[in-house]
Amino acid sequence: MSEAIPKRSVIVAGHRTSVSLEEPFWSRLKEIARQRNMSINDLVTEIDASETATGRPGNLSSALRLHVLAELERRLANGLPGGPAPAPVGAGIGREPGA
Repeated sequence: MSEAIPKRSVIVAGHRTSVSLEEPFWSRLKEIARQRNMSINDLVTEIDASETATGRPGNLSSALRLHVLAELERRLANGLPGGPAPAPVGAGIGREPGA
């Protein structure tokens, strides 16, 4: 039987909550926050606000995974595995490649 996805405690807009996020996504999210010189809580709050503003359905865990995926796709498109500083929150999510 596979292990459960770990729950991570975060503070979003001053409110404590938890997200279920696999280790590779959590590690990458922390790296993105570090590169943007912000705390993981601030980055998660920003992603949550962006997702809420666009009216996308889904939960916060999904939004975080999509943000990490969009960031990795952006870096690959630039031909840099480590890439430059991360794109703004929400950039590239839900858009067709090249849009």
